[in-house]
Amino acid sequence: MSEVRSHRDLLVWQRAMDVAVSTYELTRQYPHEELFRLISQSRRAAASVAANIAEGYGRATRQAYLNFLRIARGSLKELETHVALPERVGLAPSPRTKALLDQTDELGRMLHGLITKVQSRSPL
Repeated sequence: MSEVRSHRDLLVWQRAMDVAVSTYELTRQYPHEELFRLISQSRRAAASVAANIAEGYGRATRQAYLNFLRIARGSLKELETHVALPERVGLAPSPRTKALLDQTDELGRMLHGLITKVQSRSPL
């Protein structure tokens, strides 16, 4: 394992960025009338995951880090909903949606593990 010098070194942040890129790619195929609804909301939720991981890391206190990791997890759940809905209404093909949801599942497990690890350190 290499030394973590910034949030960019965190594997969980890197995966969150991958999810954001995949979200942008998926939402490019949505109809234009969804630009200010599902497209915008999906992209903001995806970007929020990585941004909150970075912001929490940058706060440099354990409690703040945990808080922002939890916010990131909430944004991830919001994103999962924004990805699942277009599939249900026929705006997104199932294979691409499934691939993104697989990525969000992996990221969710990573966030859960990191939250558990940070929580298990010395008492708050």
